[in-house]
Amino acid sequence: MADIVKRELDYFWFYFSIQFEQVAGYWILGMALGSFISVFGKEKIHVLFTAMRNKKLGALGLIPASLLGIASPLCMYGTIPIAASFAEKGMEEDWIAAFVMSSILLNPQLLFYSAALGPAALIIRFTSCFLCGALAGLCVRCFYKNKKFFTFTGFGNTVNRDSDPNPFPRYIKNFGRNIKATGIYFFIGIVLSALFQRYVPEGMMASLFGRENRGFGLLMAATVGVPLYMCGGGTIPLLQQWLASGMSMGSAAAFMITGPATKITNLGAVKIVLGVRRFVLYLAFTVLFALLSGLLIDRI
Repeated sequence: MADIVKRELDYFWFYFSIQFEQVAGYWILGMALGSFISVFGKEKIHVLFTAMRNKKLGALGLIPASLLGIASPLCMYGTIPIAASFAEKGMEEDWIAAFVMSSILLNPQLLFYSAALGPAALIIRFTSCFLCGALAGLCVRCFYKNKKFFTFTGFGNTVNRDSDPNPFPRYIKNFGRNIKATGIYFFIGIVLSALFQRYVPEGMMASLFGRENRGFGLLMAATVGVPLYMCGGGTIPLLQQWLASGMSMGSAAAFMITGPATKITNLGAVKIVLGVRRFVLYLAFTVLFALLSGLLIDRI
């Protein structure tokens, strides 16, 4: 019995160490660059978005709004108060919708970290999140013209924790908070990936999420993102192994969209500012976009 346990632990450590070496560098780089943007670029991003108010861009404003949402390093509970301040200043609600939607799906830390999945997955993640944000804004523009879409109540101004007068200590503190917030999920993702490699039969992912099982696989990938997605960084090791085991890129894209959009903490914030009816529309839009994106990607 002791020999069996030792053998299994040796196997686990073997898979764990390989996975750790493959993704740890991307995780550290993502945290480092994300903290840099948070400390030195966050205010500039928000100033740029506010400056759009004075420009008559119309629907074209959805493009920079979605891009700036991706560039914003704030979590959802930091994004909502910022979006509320934009609304108070008279910002177009469709632009705010694009900003908030893309901010939910992607941030600089997760974007850099996603490079561990390879160039194709990185490009697909960025493009799909950008388009999802822009399309969400377009839907608000078309169906909620001259009507309120958001109800920004219950969210006060966020406290700026990057307040140290010296830039280097300010950056180190932010970097430490990012490591603390994501580290446990990163290691959980590595552990789950190692267990997957050891105990899940080869070919299972291809049979479930491969191109040959396109419709069901996409639906499964979109659905499994709901319970599994606790932190974007924690899903990267799993996605890396799933893709290597035969998961189609379309299924991965569907997972990368529905996962952050249905993350429990994000859902709580979105429900507050949307209300029940528009919250249901948000969920339906997210799932439909994820499925259609996955189908399109698998056909390319």
